[in-house]
Amino acid sequence: MADTRTQILDAAEHLFGERGFHGTSVRAITDLAGANLAAVGYHFGSKAELLAAVARRAIEPINAAQIAGLDRLLARTQDPPVADLVAAFVGPLFDGMPSGDEGGARTSRLIMTILGDPAEEVRTWMGSAEDAVRDRYVAAFERALPGLTPEELWFRLRGILAVAAVDRAEVHHQPTPDCPAPDAGEAPRRWAITFLAAAMSAPPTE
Repeated sequence: MADTRTQILDAAEHLFGERGFHGTSVRAITDLAGANLAAVGYHFGSKAELLAAVARRAIEPINAAQIAGLDRLLARTQDPPVADLVAAFVGPLFDGMPSGDEGGARTSRLIMTILGDPAEEVRTWMGSAEDAVRDRYVAAFERALPGLTPEELWFRLRGILAVAAVDRAEVHHQPTPDCPAPDAGEAPRRWAITFLAAAMSAPPTE
């Protein structure tokens, strides 16, 4: 049996991903977790702090893999090509949201929530560790793509997150009758890297 804190994290990750921050009550989380209502306050302090704990639990392993990949590239050259940077950044997103895995499904839905939920608590959960990952990749892409403005570069990086999250979320959904089922194997990772490397390398917008 998982401990109470882990049960609450699992329940919150599921419900935040399905309903968003404001659509999820503390009572719904504790009911799903089989915990008493005071347990959220005891273990996390507040619903916003619970969201931050849920997000970090899901994303910290992805961030760690992204940093490790970037470190390997920079050990070879201080100016890695765009395609290698994209592969190092996007690969862990696919690894962290595997198909055929309930944990991967929860993580993909949670990342979609983080990208799209307008709640302030969702916008402000990030801490210094997440900022460091972003800043290191931004600096590497700035060297590889000196013609892009900071605003356009960050727009394209958000596109990487969105493409990976949408693909992984789609893998866990039932396909509509008129659409082919998403590929759950290794191919989408390769497709994403090829597509996103081309998108990142496009000329600056005039």
